[in-house]
Amino acid sequence: MTASNFLMKDYSSLPEKGSITSEAPSNIALVKYWGKRDIQIPENTSISFTLNTCKTITTLHFEKKENLTNDYSFQVYLDGERTTSFEPKIGKFFERIEEYLPFLKNYKFKIETSNSFPHSSGIASSASGMAALSMCLVALEKQIDNLKDNLYFQNKASFLARLGSGSASRSIDGPMMIWGKHEAIPESTNNYAIKYDKIDPVFKDYQDTILLVDKGEKQVSSTVGHQLMYGHPFSEQRFNQAQDNMVSLLEILESGNLKDFINLVEREALTLHAMMMTSNPYFILMKPNTLEIINRIWAFRKETNLNLCFTLDAGANVHLLYPKNEADKTLDFIKKELVAYCKNGEYLCDNVGSGASAII
Repeated sequence: MTASNFLMKDYSSLPEKGSITSEAPSNIALVKYWGKRDIQIPENTSISFTLNTCKTITTLHFEKKENLTNDYSFQVYLDGERTTSFEPKIGKFFERIEEYLPFLKNYKFKIETSNSFPHSSGIASSASGMAALSMCLVALEKQIDNLKDNLYFQNKASFLARLGSGSASRSIDGPMMIWGKHEAIPESTNNYAIKYDKIDPVFKDYQDTILLVDKGEKQVSSTVGHQLMYGHPFSEQRFNQAQDNMVSLLEILESGNLKDFINLVEREALTLHAMMMTSNPYFILMKPNTLEIINRIWAFRKETNLNLCFTLDAGANVHLLYPKNEADKTLDFIKKELVAYCKNGEYLCDNVGSGASAII
């Protein structure tokens, strides 16, 4: 589908008021995207595990305006408290998506949202948050035009979420999602993420324990980091590497080769941070405890031959990935050796999930 497929042709029959609740998980990329063009178009394809318990729950209350105005009317509440700092981002999001949801200015909205994970814990709340809100908005569209099929609305939710946060496009379905056009994946597109299910059973219940090294605000935002890829001396090589790694990873996922999976996923994580350290200006998001955890993972894996590996997002926290049948030994290792390097000893246990849903 192209962007024009998501234009609404008729929105004359609008419900007066109501509310819709949706939930959407975060996700963790295995092949990373770092660098994008306007508007929210990735420079390379990415693939991610959809998480299960780390999610955002959003309720969208809507009521038709008595008199139509030429502005958006909305308020955002996080955990029951009005959060005006979020509202400029939502306003910009509405500007980007109004072409595809032309009824937005017909309503007053109250957006109530909460996360299942601690605030500022380094989980991609922008991904889960924008995905949950997009699910609410397409559910509202579905009330207006119920003739379209579910795949259309799912793709449109991913399309809209992408316009709020690129990685949010990958939080709509699961267990694995691909976003970005790739010649070797005919159905892939820059417009929205697609589900990928040609995977060995070992990956369908993979575990992700998130080791919370740092819970503060990042010194350099992801938005700025993406922009620094323009003029980066290694950007083209990186984009080409990611496209090659996509092909390799799809073969690995289908075969279930865990040793090759570990090698590729860890290289991708370190390459992401190498791009940050060699940009201009350069910056480092890893912390000393991030490196200590990585070294201990390597030592433990060499000692035990277990199949745990790490990946990193654009931050200091470590996602520890491992197969479910090795969970007991891995969790014992976490408690004995890695907790000491987590801020306040905190970590979150998650696993691969099935994506977003409208729950009311």
